[in-house]
Amino acid sequence: MTDTGKHYHNECTGEALETVQRHTADQDITLFAGCFCPFVQRAWATLEYLGIPYKVREVDPYKKPKELLDLSPKGLVPALRLDNYNPPRALNESTVIMDFLEDVAATSTKRSLLPPVSDPYARALVRLQSDHINRIVVPAFYRYLQAQDLSAQMAGEKEFRDAIETLAGLFERAEREVGGTGLWKEGGELGWADVMIGPWIFRATNVLKHYRGFEMPGGTKFNAWLKRLFDHPAFRGTCSSAQLYLDSYERYAFNRPNISQVANAINSGRGLP
Repeated sequence: MTDTGKHYHNECTGEALETVQRHTADQDITLFAGCFCPFVQRAWATLEYLGIPYKVREVDPYKKPKELLDLSPKGLVPALRLDNYNPPRALNESTVIMDFLEDVAATSTKRSLLPPVSDPYARALVRLQSDHINRIVVPAFYRYLQAQDLSAQMAGEKEFRDAIETLAGLFERAEREVGGTGLWKEGGELGWADVMIGPWIFRATNVLKHYRGFEMPGGTKFNAWLKRLFDHPAFRGTCSSAQLYLDSYERYAFNRPNISQVANAINSGRGLP
């Protein structure tokens, strides 16, 4: 396989495009988004699930328009512009945005991605799942995708697979101890950790499969969770067609120089920005 020089996309396709088209009217919250960015998808799926009114503004995060830089100092997406303040205020970083939206929903739509506050232990287990996702799974995804020689790719595949299997073990622990969390539980609802990991799991099924030949771990329970996640309207509605991701991530798969702050951090061994 050779680098064909594909360019990243700037506009959503598929069901994500339909969702964008439903959110063009001005609202108190505007989501500044890049169509291929998994961190954006976290915030976007959260907005969709919690039912909070919002507008989508698709931007090119690599050209960093001033409107984005005013909201996010590093020019990273996602970013929120909050127009119910005068002057408008801003938030960035996907997990910070998710926390903020949870608090907004608590006094408006009354929906939540987290277990009830009456079950602090279940909420703590979700935080453990999320910590593993952020510290272990997400960096492993990029190391695997950006690895160029065969030995590094084999090591990356093992690291990523082990990280996913460890996450499944954390889901199993929650099932044993509190009856399950999120969509891992049959009959459950979309949960915090589902949204945290979903964008990378989805890209593993198209981007990693295409560029690295990766196959997801098997098992009846894992496959059932995967289907429930990918079929959930709040998640499915933020997914573009597979081709958008294959085109947009080719530059990662061939580790082109200076493709993103995330890629540069992986190449230098630093933490993700």
